[in-house]
Amino acid sequence: MFQRDIGIDLGTATVLVYVKGKGIVLKEPSVVAIDKNTDRILKVGREAQQMLGRTPGNIIAIRPLRDGVISQYEITLRMIQHFIRQASGPVIFKPRVMICVPSGITEVEERAVVDAATQAGAKKTYLIEEPVAAAIGAGIDISVPNGNMVIDIGGGTTDIAVISLGGVVVSESIKIAGDKFDEAIIRYVRKKYSVLIGERTAEAIKIAVGSVWTREERKFIDVKGRCLIKGLPRMIRVWSDEMIEALDDPVSEIVNAVTSVIERTPPELIGDIVANGIVMTGGGSLLYGLDYLITNVTGIQTRVADKAVSCVALGTGKSLDNISMLPEGAINISRSRTEKLG
Repeated sequence: MFQRDIGIDLGTATVLVYVKGKGIVLKEPSVVAIDKNTDRILKVGREAQQMLGRTPGNIIAIRPLRDGVISQYEITLRMIQHFIRQASGPVIFKPRVMICVPSGITEVEERAVVDAATQAGAKKTYLIEEPVAAAIGAGIDISVPNGNMVIDIGGGTTDIAVISLGGVVVSESIKIAGDKFDEAIIRYVRKKYSVLIGERTAEAIKIAVGSVWTREERKFIDVKGRCLIKGLPRMIRVWSDEMIEALDDPVSEIVNAVTSVIERTPPELIGDIVANGIVMTGGGSLLYGLDYLITNVTGIQTRVADKAVSCVALGTGKSLDNISMLPEGAINISRSRTEKLG
């Protein structure tokens, strides 16, 4: 019944909510279903996701976050409000909330997130950058003078950062991640098979047979779509080795961003990274062979963290333990750490 501190991984594809003392209590798709006629929210999360592409004219299913930032403010506000209420339950005092954001977020975008959380019922809102939270969630001690490199691949953004002494030394955030993988699969299937598939089918293909490295054993998935020639339903079989070609463009952009961050990293920290290896987090890191590909290109051992999908939420949650020690007025705690170092 008293105040609860809450950590939110406000992802483009999925929202995870961490309650201090309880752990991750909620994991839902970032989707809201709205009745256009009454402006009333019908469903939020998983139930709303099931409506994507299947709603009548008066109902729209919306993903209010795009590329890691708020694209539809009012709907995001109501979504955050719903998740905070669901996670915190009946409380006397408003919760303090820590929200994870991409490392490339602008101050205007930061303010939009803070304002949305405050209006949704937060007493005080703090922000933490995704790669910092991901590193903490992956069990890396970021407080020591030792360079660690983290690649967090979410739904809307890929955040790459070198972290030392609790701060981000070099980083890059690109709007190429899970959503762009789905779009690439849709284009590939359309071009090769003349079949149109939706986002949910593309995601199912990605999860089942998505690959960027040759598998020891080929895998396949049968999916249905609409034949663009006859206009009728058609079943096709998609193989894992086809995905290497389908995903080449977005994956190449991620690899290029990784090498760019390595090139800008101080020499002293490169030695640490070679010794410690690169750690990958986020749902996109589970794409088969991506760790092998990055190891092959960079020459640095790359591994996928345990509980990769939950790392950012876990790191955000662990940061709640230090919330009382944060300086007054701090909003982006990743930035305040870096400024203290300077």
